[in-house]
Amino acid sequence: MFEAVLFDLGGVIVPGPWEAFAAYERAAGLPEGLIRRINSTDPDSNAWAQMERGEIELEEFAAAFEVEAAALGYRVDGMAVLDGMSGELNPAVVEAVMRCSERLKTGLLTNNWAPLEASERSAEMAEVLGWFDVVVESSVEGVRKPDPAFYTLACEALDVEPSGCVFLDDLGVNLKPARAMGMTTIKVVDPDKALTELEAAVGFPLRG
Repeated sequence: MFEAVLFDLGGVIVPGPWEAFAAYERAAGLPEGLIRRINSTDPDSNAWAQMERGEIELEEFAAAFEVEAAALGYRVDGMAVLDGMSGELNPAVVEAVMRCSERLKTGLLTNNWAPLEASERSAEMAEVLGWFDVVVESSVEGVRKPDPAFYTLACEALDVEPSGCVFLDDLGVNLKPARAMGMTTIKVVDPDKALTELEAAVGFPLRG
């Protein structure tokens, strides 16, 4: 039924940034959820969006992000917000990627601010990245989820129709346009439950 499985990185293969955001907010004495609130204000044109499209450097991001926080009445260290955002690989999801790659086309679709090959985690990620037929990164392509063009890039690179894809992401806002294009989508809240859904969709075991 399906030709390809597409995986998000943060929130699926590694933890999302929410815990890091919360830790910074606690340490800085800021209201819970403030960082997400800043990022949800003008989400297509704010500092975070520009950074993930590779339009501004990290120093420019930090300055712009601090201005956005100040507009809401808070003082934030833009660079400190990014600290601690890398987490451990989820071994169950990594195994699922490997098993999917043996039978189907696979793609990694990630919003990031620097190419994975240039990141501090490049060595750790090398084996995992090797199981993907296509890696689509916002910082490289200049377009980011949830822009439909981002998903179109992945489908064209894999030579598949959206209807032939299953897409896993932890954010509903990223899943909505993919679903509208015809993809089968799985929201990752509990990775184990998400893998159960994926096993049902592809029709073969992904664990153990």
